[in-house]
Amino acid sequence: MTIASAPQFQPDSRLQSTTSPALNAHVLSFNYGERRALNGVSFSIGRGEIFGFLGPNGGGKTTLFKILSTLAPVQEGSVDIFGMDWRTRAAEIRRRLGVVFQHPGLDTQLTVRENLEHHGHLYGITGKRLREQIREHLQRLGLVTRINDLVSTLSGGLKRRAELAKALLHQPDLLLLDEPSTGLDPAARRDFNDYLVQLREQRGVTVVLTTHYLEEAERCDRVGILHNGELIAAAAPRQLKEKISGDIIVIDSRNPDVLARRLSDKMDLRATVVDGAIRIERPRAHELVRRIVDDFGPDIDSVTLAKPTLEDVFVRLTGHRFFSADSEEPQS
Repeated sequence: MTIASAPQFQPDSRLQSTTSPALNAHVLSFNYGERRALNGVSFSIGRGEIFGFLGPNGGGKTTLFKILSTLAPVQEGSVDIFGMDWRTRAAEIRRRLGVVFQHPGLDTQLTVRENLEHHGHLYGITGKRLREQIREHLQRLGLVTRINDLVSTLSGGLKRRAELAKALLHQPDLLLLDEPSTGLDPAARRDFNDYLVQLREQRGVTVVLTTHYLEEAERCDRVGILHNGELIAAAAPRQLKEKISGDIIVIDSRNPDVLARRLSDKMDLRATVVDGAIRIERPRAHELVRRIVDDFGPDIDSVTLAKPTLEDVFVRLTGHRFFSADSEEPQS
């Protein structure tokens, strides 16, 4: 399925645009009745940047995506895209956006070609130019041989490529992707993300995506972590992980609270219990594992040692694991 070639942390200054940003949000808030889905979210995304909003369901990603794609109103705060105010110039903004929704937006009873033709007509693209644009994008995405196939006959990965071809047809400056890798296997996700890098490098397209896949967020230039409607961190993945002091030891035990206290008292280290497992951050942690097993072996079910990940950053900031925070976010 290879695609054809073609506490708040400060952002990494090397990733800031030297020109005016593609997207600015200032103290953006949104309510569903009495429930606050976004709470004072502010950020700036540079032109040509690949920026990922990472968070569990219920963190605010879907609501933010709806606002940025002009499907939901700006209730509080402000948003401007390419210098245009969302409140007064939404129609102009839409013409510069390419959007791929989490749920399929293709007509499954039409062919790939017919879906793209109808989309092109909405943007005033017709005739030879439309035919050339369709072929170019399908060629790049490895779909040219499926141009006359009904969408209903395509696999999930091929449908996702067709969605991307449709979003790119009118050559947008800003590509918004809501959970773009949903339904794709790991290899297809890597191919998809490789193509996003090509778009940025070859055409200067700015890409903003939402995701709950940690490995997908790792491939972004910068990541904003959303939790309970707040942006709790925004920086390059490398910079975020550097805030973790050493390697991560995770210990499973039948009595984690008791064992954590004993570890802290005897070894003079900070052992915390997160969602039923003991976590220890420690430089050169591999040297500590043997001591822990020797001294507390009968009380331990398993021990794992790993380098810090974005989930570890999430744990540090929120006090619980990424996927244990999963909850439903309003979809309307």
